[in-house]
Amino acid sequence: MQQTRGATYAGFPRKVRYVPVPGPLLGTLLEQIDDLAELKCTLRLIALLNQQRGHPRFVSLAELQADRTLTRSLPEGDGTAAQKIERAMAGAVRRGVVVVASVEQTNGRQQLFALNTETDRAAMARLSEESGADSKPAVADPWQEPEGRPNIFALYEQNVGMLSPMIADELREAEELYPEDWLEDAFREAVRQNKRSWRYIASILERWEREGRGDGKSGRYTKKTRRY
Repeated sequence: MQQTRGATYAGFPRKVRYVPVPGPLLGTLLEQIDDLAELKCTLRLIALLNQQRGHPRFVSLAELQADRTLTRSLPEGDGTAAQKIERAMAGAVRRGVVVVASVEQTNGRQQLFALNTETDRAAMARLSEESGADSKPAVADPWQEPEGRPNIFALYEQNVGMLSPMIADELREAEELYPEDWLEDAFREAVRQNKRSWRYIASILERWEREGRGDGKSGRYTKKTRRY
């Protein structure tokens, strides 16, 4: 369910996921960062990095520009959401919070971002060196609200049955914990296996979170993307 801007938050779900954030970002850096878009982009980058496994962990500019949560959160201002994100990430790099590598990918030259830790600085420097000289990065199409996409309650009623108050609470928690495409794919998998119960669907989501997606994906990134 979409949260209306300015609305009172209903509270964190019972199984809320915690994302580790570097201490200085909530201390001295919080005092220094005066650009709201830069702060939001940095926090969203950290959240996306924590969905990944393996090393190095990075998020591309195109993925940030196509991220629904990030594009919805940006303040009103000059330019498109994609332009705001590109400017904000450039600011985070100049500030030294984030490091960037420019690499060649199947969709063209692309910028990859990671936190500015000693390990990731070295990894991103290697990626840039292996990929050659810098050039203008590719820009993804901005995220747009899909028309008529069912929410988790509609998915349940269409594929499992009538909602009960207890199941509704669990669905709300799942909606906070998992991406929309995971929810849709888990319902689809349950239907394919003819196991139309929320318990089975929840077990699929929990397995994907522990082990990565069964289609060869770990979190958001394919093995092909990780060739660097």
